[in-house]
Amino acid sequence: MWQKYSEKIYLKKRKRRVAISTLVIFVLIPLTVYVGIHYWNDYNFMLVSVLILLYVMAPFFMMFERKKPRARELVLVAVMTALTALGNIVCYITIPFQAGTAMAIVSGIALGPEAGFLVGALARFLCNFFLGQGPWTPWQMFCWGILGFFAGLVFNKNDLDRKKSDHFRVMAGPVTGVLLAAAAAWIDARIRGGGFFGWRLYLFGAAGMLGGFLIQRKRLPVDDITLAVYGFLTTFIIYGGIMNVAALVFNSYVSASGLTISWDSLKILYISGVPYDATHACGSAFFLYVFGEKVIRKVERVKIKYGIYR
Repeated sequence: MWQKYSEKIYLKKRKRRVAISTLVIFVLIPLTVYVGIHYWNDYNFMLVSVLILLYVMAPFFMMFERKKPRARELVLVAVMTALTALGNIVCYITIPFQAGTAMAIVSGIALGPEAGFLVGALARFLCNFFLGQGPWTPWQMFCWGILGFFAGLVFNKNDLDRKKSDHFRVMAGPVTGVLLAAAAAWIDARIRGGGFFGWRLYLFGAAGMLGGFLIQRKRLPVDDITLAVYGFLTTFIIYGGIMNVAALVFNSYVSASGLTISWDSLKILYISGVPYDATHACGSAFFLYVFGEKVIRKVERVKIKYGIYR
């Protein structure tokens, strides 16, 4: 009886945290980026980056409501942040893949959506001290953070020991939605004109993926193939879709770029961004397939061994 009551309280608090996190991510952070662009002319991008970090820390520390956070819990988040940043820097120097994107997704699954957003945003902020800070930093922080946040929501790590033959069936809904959306995008391109490889891939793909998740109404299991497919779709559609808009915004301030904030300019960036976004998505899928499940299992063992939060 007491266990059921405690579980109800936990679920109620978790829903409240997720609601606050969603408000911060989709309202407060975009509003801050908008203010930075239009009123600060992107010159105070470091201030915007720090504000984003402060925003995402609030939902994370709500996890420790009515108890003090123990050092072991904060150390785990710090270690995942360091691994995410280091992995991305090493790959940037050696191979044209971004391991950090995969690690942000893994962190969200292993530590929860709030911690996943914090790890993604903080790791990107640290990365850019080595790879170059600029007006793109808040956008990249938001993208990595949102990938970690979504992964924490849609994956069910309690099914780690489930038979793998059953796993991909759960991913069938989102994949089918994306395929149907791609077919609709191709038909729309044939009827209305314009290229298929461009904004249609991102816009129709996002609608198809969201529709697939809503119809499926099941949390995804953690296995190599599901992680790889999910990583490819979300990296290409979400990260690529947002960063192409970001490229338009901060390039519009450079007169030599010849770009203005317009639909035609955005279509050009979406077309030119497909190869890079596809390569980025393939890299995320590769790292998630090879290392994703193994890292999540290791983190789960650490959490059990040291009695770290759910």
